[in-house]
Amino acid sequence: MNADERRFEVLRAIVADYVSNQEPVGSKALVERHNLGVSSATVRNDMAALEDDGYIAQPHTSAGRVPTDKGYRLFVDKLSEIKPLSQAEKRAIRSFLDGALDLDDVMRRSVRLLAQLTRQVAVIQVPTLSRAAVRHLEVLPITPSRLMLVLITDTGRVDQRIVELGDVISEEHTAQLRGVLNQAMAGQRLAEASAKVAELPDEVPSNLRDPMLRVATVLIETLVEHPEERLVLGGTANLTRNITDFPGSLRQVLEALEEQVVVLKLLAASRDPGRVLVRIGEENEAAEMRSTSVVSIGYGSRDNPLGGLGVVGPTRMDYPGTMAAVRAVANYVGEILTGR
Repeated sequence: MNADERRFEVLRAIVADYVSNQEPVGSKALVERHNLGVSSATVRNDMAALEDDGYIAQPHTSAGRVPTDKGYRLFVDKLSEIKPLSQAEKRAIRSFLDGALDLDDVMRRSVRLLAQLTRQVAVIQVPTLSRAAVRHLEVLPITPSRLMLVLITDTGRVDQRIVELGDVISEEHTAQLRGVLNQAMAGQRLAEASAKVAELPDEVPSNLRDPMLRVATVLIETLVEHPEERLVLGGTANLTRNITDFPGSLRQVLEALEEQVVVLKLLAASRDPGRVLVRIGEENEAAEMRSTSVVSIGYGSRDNPLGGLGVVGPTRMDYPGTMAAVRAVANYVGEILTGR
């Protein structure tokens, strides 16, 4: 190998050792632990060159070196491919997520699982209603004058609403309402479904007009977009395992996560379900996050992106393992929510 390739192998060994041990890495340790095929003198020269180029640095008076943000970036950029998870890990992910009861449960399980796999903070953006379409509307009689509406979207969202009819309705008329509503709404984006529902009271027979008006009023309130976007977080306590990874800034990181706006902006750039995005240290726009790395990806499909998910942790991170876990969980969440 040429000098550049050899120096990258030295950098890769430094990253591996520092991520594993959290100790600055010296040339002697590199020669002992890694089969680099060169002398200690050559490794020292390569480390000097890497330091001159800004890929590694010497903390304080330690004899060892640690990767810089620039060094981690080169390491991540040169990953030829993301290592796949083992079959056992894939089965565990699928089994855990398949047990989810509804959208909120999928979100909670996803962050819990991702936090366990990566030992970092996991975040997922809850799909907003604007990207959802109606899969089915169930209309269930609770009493002769009260109905329950159960709206199910293609993102797995389930909304339940009670409708007080003010008058008795027969099972036959309830079935008619269900049929008319599903014919108008099924497969429609929520905005279009809302517009169609608004027209139904004028289109149904007179004996259904009043109950349809009451049902339509409740449905339109349910279908109208709520502007707030939500995040679900898990594993925040993982950041406190090694406080030295965040010199003087852990509190700022925790406050930024609590605010959520910063993380929503980070995930907003992760719209592509096929590409893992890695932001390292100073690459993060928000000053509070510059001691962290953010590994994120979109979930859903290219035609129907639903949101972003990822992990936040220190720059001293197992990038290959974290990227693999983020991609795998996103794939399974996308499959569950798009019904594939």
